[in-house]
Amino acid sequence: MSIKFFLVATCIWAWWVSLVFTASSNGLLRIGLKKQPLDLKRINAARIIRGDVTRNLHDQSADVLYLKNYLDIQYYGEIGIGSPSQSFDAVFDTGASNLWVPSSKCLFSIACYMHSKFRARLSHTYIKIGIPCEIEYGSGSIAGFFGQDHVKVGDIVVKDQEFVEITKEEYLAFLITKFDGVLGLGFQDISVGRATPVWYNMMEQGHLSQQLFSIWLNQDSSSRLGGEIVFGGLDWRHFKGEHTFVPVTRQGYWQIAMGEILVANNSTGLCAKGCAAIVDSGTTFLAGPTAVVAQINHVIGAEGIISLECKKVVFEYGYSLWDYMISGVRPDIVCAEVGPCSYNKSKHTSSGIETLVENRSSESGEYSLCTFCEMIVFWIQVQLKQQKTKEKIFKYVTQLCENLPNPVGKSFVNCDEIETMPEVTFTIGDKSFPLTAEQYILRFEESHSSTTICVSGFVPLDVRTPQGPLWVLGDMFIAAYHTVFDFGNLRVGFAKAARSTYGFPSV
Repeated sequence: MSIKFFLVATCIWAWWVSLVFTASSNGLLRIGLKKQPLDLKRINAARIIRGDVTRNLHDQSADVLYLKNYLDIQYYGEIGIGSPSQSFDAVFDTGASNLWVPSSKCLFSIACYMHSKFRARLSHTYIKIGIPCEIEYGSGSIAGFFGQDHVKVGDIVVKDQEFVEITKEEYLAFLITKFDGVLGLGFQDISVGRATPVWYNMMEQGHLSQQLFSIWLNQDSSSRLGGEIVFGGLDWRHFKGEHTFVPVTRQGYWQIAMGEILVANNSTGLCAKGCAAIVDSGTTFLAGPTAVVAQINHVIGAEGIISLECKKVVFEYGYSLWDYMISGVRPDIVCAEVGPCSYNKSKHTSSGIETLVENRSSESGEYSLCTFCEMIVFWIQVQLKQQKTKEKIFKYVTQLCENLPNPVGKSFVNCDEIETMPEVTFTIGDKSFPLTAEQYILRFEESHSSTTICVSGFVPLDVRTPQGPLWVLGDMFIAAYHTVFDFGNLRVGFAKAARSTYGFPSV
C-alpha cells in the first residue's frame, strides 16, 4: 500500500485555468475560468500522498507535507511571457509558488514536443539567470534553469519575473496533458530557489488594490463559465452571506486549523482536538487521514480494497485491544502493550512523568501492522463513544479492513444512491461547512460506453504529528465555498458559493 512520490522542488498542481480577462481601473484583475471535463484515465491516475522535498539550490532541504500528481485536470489558462508576449497554457495553483514553462532548449524529451516552448532569443526583455532546477517524480523528472522576463496575466504585465525554463521532461504525464506550465499562488516560503511568485510581484508593482485574491467555481455544470479568480478583491455575486475568516497557521501552503469532521452528524473522532488543513486549488479531491476517510467511504458505500494485514491485526490482537481499552489503558499506548507496536520507555528526570519514545517497525510499506493497530484502536474509540456493543464494533472494524480506501486509485460509488448519501461536515472557525453528496462525488461519462461513472472525492493522506493530522481541501470544497486568500491579513475566508451566473461575463 506504499506509494513513493518524491519531489525535488515544491511544485504542486492540478487545478487549471482557462482565462478570459477583464481589465479594470480599480486595481482588480478578473480571470474567467473555462471548465474541461474529467475523464476516467485522469481520475485513475490522480494521487495525493506524502513525500520529502530536497531543493538542489544552495544545498537547501525541507520536508513537504504532501505531494500529488496532476492528471486530475479541470481548468487551465493562457498567460504570456516575453516581449513580444509568447502564449502558454498554465496552471493557477495555490499549492505551488513557482512559474515554469518548457524551454526551446528542451530537445530530447518527447513530452516537450507536445507543448508550447519559450524561445528566449525572441524576447528583447529576457535575462538568463541560469541557476539549475530539478523536479523528480516516481515515474520521471523535470529539469531546467531560471530565467527572467515580463509575464502577462490578462492586461497586467508583471515585469522582471523569475521563472523556470524546463529543458527536460521525462514524466509520462506530460504526454497527455494540455497545459504547458504552472503559475503558483502559494507563499514564497515554498518557492524553489526563493523566487518571488508572480502574484507577489503583482502586489509589489502596484497592480492590485488589495493584497488578496479570491476563487469562485461555478457549480452549474451546464454553464460554459467554469468560475473566476479575482486578483485584488472579490465579487459579491460570487457568494452568499458573510465570509468566515481563519488565520493562516503555517506559511508556504495556505494552511489553516480545522476542527471536527462529521458524517450524518456523527463524529469521525480524529479532528475533535484539531487538525491542520491546506486549501489547495491544485487538487480536485478532499484528502485526509485514512482512519477518517475509511469511515466516510464506508458510510457512503464507496468501493475499497481488502487489507489482509488489517484483518490479521483484528484476528490476532482484537480482543486483547478491547480488554485493555475498557480497562482504562491509554489508547495511545494500547498497541505497544498488546504487541504490534514497540516503544522505548523513558522518564523525565525533572518531573518523573513517564513518556514513550516510539520505535516503529521497519517493515516495508506505508502501513505496518503497528499502523493498522493504531487505526483499529481509533475506530474502536469512535464506536465506543457512540455506545455500540462489542459485537457491532468488531463487525464494523472488520468491514473497514475489508474496504479501505485505495491509495493508488479511486473509490467508486453507486450513482443511483447519491441522493441518499449523508452530508459530510467540516468545522472551520467553530462554524459548520457541510458538503452534500452532489458536492463530494465526481460524476463523469465514459465516452466509449456513454455510461455514468461516480467516484468518491475522499482520498487517503496520512501525515503524522507535528505536521499532521492533515487535510487537503481541494476544488470540491472551493466549489461549495467561495474562498478568499487574504495575504495582507494572513487569513483565509469561506462563504457559501453562489450558483447563478447572472451578470457574469461569458467565456
